[in-house]
Amino acid sequence: MSSGAARLAVLGQPIAHSKSPLLHSAAYAALGLDWRYDRVELSGEGLEHFIRSRDSGWRGLSLTMPLKRDVLPLLDASDPLVSLTGAANTVLFEPGAADSDGLPTRTVRGFNTDVYGVSQALKVAGVGKPRLVHVLGAGATAASIIVAVGELGARSIVILARTPAKAAPLVELGESLGIDVTVRPLDETGGEVPDLVASALPGHVEHAPRFPIEVYTGSVLFDVAYDPWPSALATTWLEHGGTVVSGLEMLLHQALAQVRIFVTGSPVTVLPDEDAVFAAMRGAVA
Repeated sequence: MSSGAARLAVLGQPIAHSKSPLLHSAAYAALGLDWRYDRVELSGEGLEHFIRSRDSGWRGLSLTMPLKRDVLPLLDASDPLVSLTGAANTVLFEPGAADSDGLPTRTVRGFNTDVYGVSQALKVAGVGKPRLVHVLGAGATAASIIVAVGELGARSIVILARTPAKAAPLVELGESLGIDVTVRPLDETGGEVPDLVASALPGHVEHAPRFPIEVYTGSVLFDVAYDPWPSALATTWLEHGGTVVSGLEMLLHQALAQVRIFVTGSPVTVLPDEDAVFAAMRGAVA
């Protein structure tokens, strides 16, 4: 574990709504670490300069939209899930040996903790083995959802996208995982009742797709959005008496994996007294 002072931040645009500073600050306080975690409004155009200009006091970064794909060319190394999903939401600065001029070097390593966040949120909610899944959206988070539900047993996925052509990489991803993936326009929601509807749409989207009543009452909604909450989609689901899993659960679990990375260097190395750390994180956003 790195015990000295360290700097971290979450980057994205927009970023003012992010709860990541609350989660991470609570975790480091529980671990007894005097680490500082900020939020920085940043678009893809400024990402390379920001990463290259961080000094040795920086430990890592959390990335949200629209940076999860923009960061890929800037990584020196990456976790297998980054290669699989084509998205990284975590950057770790790893110090290396001095170069030939005696100057310190470092490796910029990328990780994807969204897959873990999705799978843990669904497991805790009791969504065991969703065989048929509808995924709303075709961005970076949708890729992580596909991998996560594939791990849980999904064998058929329907992607509902505003621009269906953008979903082609997700079809290829599904095929590589042995999952049958089809793509439809966002408003073509009829025809079957999936076990799970997983929305990767921004929470501020006003015109959420409409589903048959059988879907609202028979399918679990997992909505990655958490601000504003409930989203328009979640509100409609709840009005019909349906079951909804909030994106805050995904945020909590993916943040725990990020804390593991920043503290231990690995997303799977359990933290000291991790249950207490996670409880502190949950309490910070309750």
